[in-house]
Amino acid sequence: MNYDIYLFDADDTLFDFGKAEESALIETFKQYKLNYSEQIRIRYKCINIELWELFEKQEIDKSVLQTQRFSILFQEIGVNCDIESFNENYIIELGRGSQLMDGAYDICKSLHNKGKELYVVTNGVSSIQKIRMESSSIKQFISGVFVSEDIGFQKPRKEFFDHVFSHIGEIDKRKILIIGDSLTSDIQGGINAGIDTCWFNPNKKENSIGIIPTYEIAELSEIYNLC
Repeated sequence: MNYDIYLFDADDTLFDFGKAEESALIETFKQYKLNYSEQIRIRYKCINIELWELFEKQEIDKSVLQTQRFSILFQEIGVNCDIESFNENYIIELGRGSQLMDGAYDICKSLHNKGKELYVVTNGVSSIQKIRMESSSIKQFISGVFVSEDIGFQKPRKEFFDHVFSHIGEIDKRKILIIGDSLTSDIQGGINAGIDTCWFNPNKKENSIGIIPTYEIAELSEIYNLC
């Protein structure tokens, strides 16, 4: 299929969220004069993933997610800290992290030069996504950024994609492809929206939840075979 419009997820698809997250944690812990370790990073990541899954299911809102992740972590490691203040500073640091995934710049440039339209569709924090995009080398290739926080609906909700489509203009859904690392958010979202899907799975995780993408790739360069 020859696609004209590509919807890219942001974190862990175009942007290397792991690197940005680690850098932000280290810097924020340093600001608050708290001890930091690899074990803390690993535990925080687990907590954060679990809460984002609840957010996708609409069981918690984003403000609860952002404070609860540090509330749980600090309770476990015995830290007494102003959670809201810590989270605000963490978000600022996270916004500085615009590191790209391997191959992201090249695939965005190539698709753009072929006349394709590229959009970012993300459930991330609006302020973080906009700051990162502004400082990113791929900004010049991206036609628009759609953030669930601004829209009022998150992936995988069909309403999220209805909003995206209404702003892109009159389009043939058969010419749209969404690429993302999350089966439950990106791939299920694409299925709900009636468009083809591409699961970016660089770590070759087993798909055990029954959400079947149109394509599966381990490297972003494999998108060349789909365009």
